[in-house]
Amino acid sequence: RLGGHWVKGEGRAAGRSLGGKMSGAAWIRVSACRLLAALGKRFPEQCAAARLLPARCFSTDGRSLAYAKDLMLGKINQQEVFPYPEISKEELEEISQLVAPVERFFNEDVDSKNIDLEAIIPPETMKGLKELGLFGQQIPLEYGGLGLSNTMYARIGEITSLDGAIAVTLAAHQAIGLKGILIVGTDEQKAKYLPKLATGEHVAAFCLTEPGSGSDAASIQTRATLSDDGQHYLLSGSKVWISNGGIADIFTVFARTEVVDKDGTTKDKITAFVVEREFGGITSGKPEDKLGIRGSNTCEVHFENTKVPVANVLGEVGGGFKVAMRILNSGRFSMGSASAGMIKKLIEMTAEYACTRKQFDRKLSEFGLIQEKFTLMAMQAYVMESMAYLTAGMMDRPGEPDCSVEAAMVKVYSSEGAWVCISEALQILGGLGYMKDYPYERFLRDSRILLIFEGTNEILRLYVALTGLQHAGKILTGKIKQMKKGNIGVALEMLGKRLGSSFGRTVDYGLTGKNGVVHPSLEESAKKMEENVYNLGNTVESLLYRYGKTIVEEQLVVKRVADVLINLYAMTAVIARASRSISIGLRNHDHEVLLANTFCSGVYFQNNFLLAQLQKNSSENLDENIKKIAQQVLDKRAYICSHPLDRTF
Repeated sequence: RLGGHWVKGEGRAAGRSLGGKMSGAAWIRVSACRLLAALGKRFPEQCAAARLLPARCFSTDGRSLAYAKDLMLGKINQQEVFPYPEISKEELEEISQLVAPVERFFNEDVDSKNIDLEAIIPPETMKGLKELGLFGQQIPLEYGGLGLSNTMYARIGEITSLDGAIAVTLAAHQAIGLKGILIVGTDEQKAKYLPKLATGEHVAAFCLTEPGSGSDAASIQTRATLSDDGQHYLLSGSKVWISNGGIADIFTVFARTEVVDKDGTTKDKITAFVVEREFGGITSGKPEDKLGIRGSNTCEVHFENTKVPVANVLGEVGGGFKVAMRILNSGRFSMGSASAGMIKKLIEMTAEYACTRKQFDRKLSEFGLIQEKFTLMAMQAYVMESMAYLTAGMMDRPGEPDCSVEAAMVKVYSSEGAWVCISEALQILGGLGYMKDYPYERFLRDSRILLIFEGTNEILRLYVALTGLQHAGKILTGKIKQMKKGNIGVALEMLGKRLGSSFGRTVDYGLTGKNGVVHPSLEESAKKMEENVYNLGNTVESLLYRYGKTIVEEQLVVKRVADVLINLYAMTAVIARASRSISIGLRNHDHEVLLANTFCSGVYFQNNFLLAQLQKNSSENLDENIKKIAQQVLDKRAYICSHPLDRTF
């Protein structure tokens, strides 16, 4: 319970998701016990202790989940994010029992330096990961998996992220490789494939990217042709940069197929398939020699007349693009907890060095410029965690909530934050951090991929902003239609909003005050967020009037909208989390409040500047200069300035 709010309801939904076979509490209990059973041989004393834990139930109310999109309209849906998602004491104890053996394995049995050097994860390490149940984290119990919630999956991800190669191998297997079977697979497909995928006997891979098709997934050329007897497809084409491509037994493959529309015309559409290596006609290229995550397997995968039964179509014929987007959208949130796990580990390692290393007869930790780096790392870790677990809590609600925008924002913020923080940690170590004898440079190399895969951050910024703008556009168009029909209420609402903006109205969304949901110690941060949200709503309305549908071509404009939205979601997460922490008296809650207030003050000014750049004829906006410079460079395909030593006389 928090501030008079109770969370309830999901336990029953969880029971229903298993066909009504068990209650929600029993479902969670069995999930944990299955993992503990898998661990029994490795850690018998911990498993015995965990079995004594009472059953518990993690529950929340179902909600509409349009929080991020509604921010674009200048709206704050309090009930969707306040109170911050909370788990029961019993579940917390059980999660601790699940986490401990995984932490021990990574501390004692994972040699990350050797994995990076040899560019392969040793068989004994893979065996240990499988014994821990880590290949079946989110596969339901009935198929032999652990059935972890998104929240529990995120928590395990904090640990597995300490080795980048292992983290990518596991994510490629379950976050994307087998995810299609989970979300759109038939009962027969699930029964056939999930049990062996859960144990790691079979490894999965996700095959979408091609030599000529990267971010533009709809342009793939791999083709699947239906046989004359209609019993199977012949699959041919090549895929590149496929994680687990050389070790996978099961592939989720996307290919072009001929589809007859309702009007009788034949069109090329993308279809998803579950493909077994045993079908034949599949070859894997040599492993790529990568900058980072070197121990993970990445290679080309070629299909040559691979015979795929029609029963292995994943979802609907012609519906593959939507399947691909659903798979990718569902897994990005975990990058927040994974990045936070890395940064927290780096803080421990670098703090020890800074507090013992002396220069100029003073410890490094006493210098302001070093302190600034630790503040940045602690604050970024706090924001990443807060965003990740807020999103995971949303995704764990009953039904199939669409949290794709929130998950994309977590991915963008966390990947960029991780890159900066790891660079700063290396800087604290100086020359030592640059040496291969220490892990810092490996963390730096491993983290660079985070900004690229599972959707580049550039593409995701466009997705975040354009999805929100589309939502806002539909609402505003609807209101304009109502006004034309003579709806006085809507007309007065929009007129009042414009007048309020013109006369500098006081913004109050009810986050603070007598019936507020934010703790008084965070009142100033909440007020700053409210002001930013209100101004974003006005700016979005103005942009839609100014550009209309052509806004999709204004990428520099769209990027700024995305950055404001990401910042506002981050502000929401830290304010909600810190409010909960101080309200229930968590240890070091005052430190959380300090982090939250410091962060919100900084991004408040960032948002103000970004919003100023978005105003018409803004002197702060340099978009035309940016475009002109880029065009002149690209026309010559070179840096075109004369050398400073050149002369004309």
